[in-house]
Amino acid sequence: MIGGLAGFQNNSSDWGEKLLNRVATNTLRHLFSKCEDLQVEVHCHPSSKLLQGSIDSFNMSGKGLVIRKVFRTEQMWFETDAVNIDFSSALKGSLSLKQPTQAIAQVTLLEEDVNTAFTAQLVRKHLENITDSNLTKLSDGEPVSFTEINLTLLPQNQIQLDANANLGSQGKIPVSFTCTLGLQRRRRLLFQDIQFQRNNVPAEFHETSEQLTQVLGDILNNMVDLDHFNLDGVKMRINRLQTQGKTLVFSGYAQINHVPRTG
Repeated sequence: MIGGLAGFQNNSSDWGEKLLNRVATNTLRHLFSKCEDLQVEVHCHPSSKLLQGSIDSFNMSGKGLVIRKVFRTEQMWFETDAVNIDFSSALKGSLSLKQPTQAIAQVTLLEEDVNTAFTAQLVRKHLENITDSNLTKLSDGEPVSFTEINLTLLPQNQIQLDANANLGSQGKIPVSFTCTLGLQRRRRLLFQDIQFQRNNVPAEFHETSEQLTQVLGDILNNMVDLDHFNLDGVKMRINRLQTQGKTLVFSGYAQINHVPRTG
């Protein structure tokens, strides 16, 4: 009889964990425009806590996750603290938290994915038709747009960025600089110690290109703020970033107030 009860508890635990894994996977998949692979694993001991909605932690690992149709991550991983969920909601096919929780997280971006992100409208609107006086004085008063941006990842958290500045009737001027990536308040990406790369720009454009470089650096420093990219109910913060070959790796945490409903 005791063996039978133990077997029932184990089967209940297996059934409960499988149910939560399936519900959590389906819920998280809907946050992304595209998903190459997504794995969710629930941890709960003893298993009896599961039926009360108490979970020790659960982790997610994903590959090729695309946010808002254009922001692709090569890999994304997170693991939560203890989680209290409404188990009855899981029985209905949804996931609902009883209280906020935190998760440690790591996101890996490919160099090509970063460059694709520069084509997104959310990013382009900061780089096109700019009427800042520091730019229009170079373009006879016409709005200026930065186009054909190409970012190259370098060792020790450095990057090289090349672009063209469209000065309207004045034509296009190439822009090139290197800098070091940094963080401000764990949410804003900074482009620090910008160094104009004159060897990448024809000599006749040096003076104008160097001025454009500083303005573009200022624009970028005011553009990449995680609060603009947070999922519904989730606040993300970065503790560390690192360039590793052709990948950019962010490590940090997320404050999860409720399970996101939209991506």
